[in-house]
Amino acid sequence: MSRPTRYTLETMETYLREGLWEPFSLYDMWARNARDFPHREAVVDSRSRLTWAQAKGAIDRLALGLTKLGIDRDEVIVLQLPNCVEVVLFRVACERAGVLNMHIMTALRGREMEYALRETGAVGVAVPWRHRDFDHFHMVSEIGRDVKSLRHIFVLGDQVPEGAISIEGMMQEPLEREYPPDHLKARSYPPTDVSVITLTSGTTGLPKFVEFPFGARNNLAKIVIEVMKMSGDDVLGAFGPAPAGPNCLTYFAAPRLAARVVMQERFQAGESLRLIQDEGITVGQVVPAQLAMMVASPDIARYDLSSMRVWWCVGAPLPYQLRVDTEEKLGGVVITGLGAVDFGGNTATSLDDPREVRLHTVGRPRGGTEIRLVDDAGRDVAPGDVGEVWGRGPSCASGYFRDPEATRQAWTEDGWFKMGDLGRFDPDGNLLIAGRKKEMIIRGGQNIYPVEVENLLINHPQVADVAIVGMPDPVLGERSCAYVVPGPGRKPVLADLVSFLQGQGIASYKMPERLETIDRLPLVSEQKVDRKALVADIGRKLEDEGGS
Repeated sequence: MSRPTRYTLETMETYLREGLWEPFSLYDMWARNARDFPHREAVVDSRSRLTWAQAKGAIDRLALGLTKLGIDRDEVIVLQLPNCVEVVLFRVACERAGVLNMHIMTALRGREMEYALRETGAVGVAVPWRHRDFDHFHMVSEIGRDVKSLRHIFVLGDQVPEGAISIEGMMQEPLEREYPPDHLKARSYPPTDVSVITLTSGTTGLPKFVEFPFGARNNLAKIVIEVMKMSGDDVLGAFGPAPAGPNCLTYFAAPRLAARVVMQERFQAGESLRLIQDEGITVGQVVPAQLAMMVASPDIARYDLSSMRVWWCVGAPLPYQLRVDTEEKLGGVVITGLGAVDFGGNTATSLDDPREVRLHTVGRPRGGTEIRLVDDAGRDVAPGDVGEVWGRGPSCASGYFRDPEATRQAWTEDGWFKMGDLGRFDPDGNLLIAGRKKEMIIRGGQNIYPVEVENLLINHPQVADVAIVGMPDPVLGERSCAYVVPGPGRKPVLADLVSFLQGQGIASYKMPERLETIDRLPLVSEQKVDRKALVADIGRKLEDEGGS
């Protein structure tokens, strides 16, 4: 059985009794919608438009197909698929068939994919044959020679290579004629069993495999529905990378509401704007980098964006100015929050919050989530002070997949997860993020929180994007270096940036003491700035300069 590593039976029964978890599955919601709204569109991409009834039929066939292949309950299938109709249906089919699914970024390559497949003992992997000029089928075929558990390669699209299983073919095969209606009943996951695995971004080393029961994911769906006042009349635009945090709305909130989802297979800012107009999208699911590209797009004036009601933007820090620019240029209201793959819980702003709360904070704990701010000794900090963010609650992960020791190290005995973020509460209980604990720069014993400085510098007219990182110093321990992406035709200089910051009234020790211009900030998993790469870059430059 796929029992959660960390949750006890008593804990789960408490969540169910208090209504924080609910006694149905993800598949149950799709089946209900197929019954109640059979002809309403459920999910759309550039190739397909499926109603709830059509989607439910495809899910049933996929699930039966997995069992016909001999895939046992609790075995693992890895999905390396872009935003498309099939990835939504395949995830539900896995739950229906009692097969664990782990959805990962299409950007992962040989070494990373081999690690994911080997460590989970995956028996199957679903990929596009080719995506963005890369042959995914060839990659996983090569990996399969060494990863002996891998028996099945499922391929997306109308054409599939020899040796692959066609996902389209599985969806077309009428297996329901071969099996009784209750054939999958004993295999399907209840809301208390682990059904989903997610992969961390690996910014602190090798990525970890995080497990979730549906009860926890459904609790998160209820949170985002509440704060954004969503209904079945909303149309969700899935712009964020397919496995990324924003798209929790696609997989869990939309079927709860019977709301339509529009999948964008490959993000392009202008194409996203066109989809908003043509599909009447009301809720945009994005990561900050995508919002920045949409705000800067020359195509804004070409399209009618009046349908946009709200933006759900998570996955990385969202600068204040970008929040302002989004609401002014794209329309709609920006809602964000603090979460993490390992954590799973959430704080969030709300449509009911004052504008300054939405623009400056990540909101308050929701849906039973609890947040503490602690010092290095694990003691609660004084009101208004910065501390490390710890969290727990019913939408949180149930541990690391098949790794009880790593789970014990990451969570306290009473269920608190140490997030590594630094934050402080405002007088009304809203959380403001000061940065990552490991990214904090200690200059001569004084703490510099990079996010604070970045949120100011992004408002400088010559700065399009910025990251502040520490660089070693023999006297002070560390100094700060600003990596700046200049605006078009701009050439920022350090003195101007410092003068600008002085005008914002921040302490002199927080000023960057070196400027590096860069065409684009490196990213991890298409979402977060790869600060480790920047720290390594400045370290190499200092070594070269010291040796010259």
